[in-house]
Amino acid sequence: MQAERLISAHRGAPENPANRFEKLHLEPDAEWNPEEDPLPRTQFLVDKSVTIFSRNDSPDVGFEYGINPYRGCEHGCIYCYARPTHEYLGFSAGLDFETKIMVKTRAPELLRAELSSPKWKPQVIAMSGNTDCYQPVERKLKLTRACLAVLAEFRNPVVIITKNCLVARDIDLLAELARHDAVSVVISITTLDTKLRSVMEPRTSPPEARLATIRKLRDAGIPVGVNVAPIVPGLTDHETPAILKAAAAAGATAAGYTIVRLPHGVAPLFEKWLETHFPDRKEKVLNRIRSMRGGKLYDAQWGSRMIGDGIFAEQIGQMFEVAKRKAGIPERAQGLSTAAFRRAGGTQLSLFS
Repeated sequence: MQAERLISAHRGAPENPANRFEKLHLEPDAEWNPEEDPLPRTQFLVDKSVTIFSRNDSPDVGFEYGINPYRGCEHGCIYCYARPTHEYLGFSAGLDFETKIMVKTRAPELLRAELSSPKWKPQVIAMSGNTDCYQPVERKLKLTRACLAVLAEFRNPVVIITKNCLVARDIDLLAELARHDAVSVVISITTLDTKLRSVMEPRTSPPEARLATIRKLRDAGIPVGVNVAPIVPGLTDHETPAILKAAAAAGATAAGYTIVRLPHGVAPLFEKWLETHFPDRKEKVLNRIRSMRGGKLYDAQWGSRMIGDGIFAEQIGQMFEVAKRKAGIPERAQGLSTAAFRRAGGTQLSLFS
């Protein structure tokens, strides 16, 4: 089966659905045999963006500016809410999202220009607000590391969210930022079940490796938290207490969660994925999601899109808070500071300059 071939190739999406903005799409011939098609290889394409910041005005995200050195993500998480953004580039939200990666080769240069501008008001920047900045190709290209070097030079605070243990490679730069209360790392853990992880988020780091990364960061004096995200009701919600307990034991000092979000083409992809891997749980999972989204598989309403509404959403929220307290994780994470920010050349901001 084609699905089995994609699983063995460590891909998340089962297909390439039509782009919702395009009038033309692929229609298979009646004699077409998908088994005869070569498996998709990852392509890396140069992104010639002239700006590096993505601006966000959503009140439930917690930051205004984000940096994404890559568009598309080879991690291949089937549930990824960023998949539909690939459609703006003329690609599909399915396999294209995880096999056609846009690379912002000028990201460090563009970031330096932004931070050097007198118009820049020092504030917390998020990395991986859309796609993971430590996805596999970062090991070779080191664009995220180069951006971190710029942030460390300017001492501009940054929050990093990732599912990849590669973040530990950059402990030297993270430690430098931590000296100025200017960094926080959040490791996302969806499940402790290695087999589930391998089909749900196939090219991410295994759960134990993520927990080990939390320990490494903690031992280096870098503030690190855990994001139980996304919680898939009826599939992973029962793991929340165990994830929080394990993360706290590893050294996490902050925790958050989100409920799975399935915008646009992600919903049908997720439905097909459930049919392939968990046919016996498919309807339960989808019905639980609908009960949290006003009868739909997705609701973009600010304030509820991250945690949902309804009795099941309330139960998950209560379970999270109780488990968080039992694990000994503080109620609130320590804030980051812009006090040490300095322009290129070593000039620190002053109240009297």
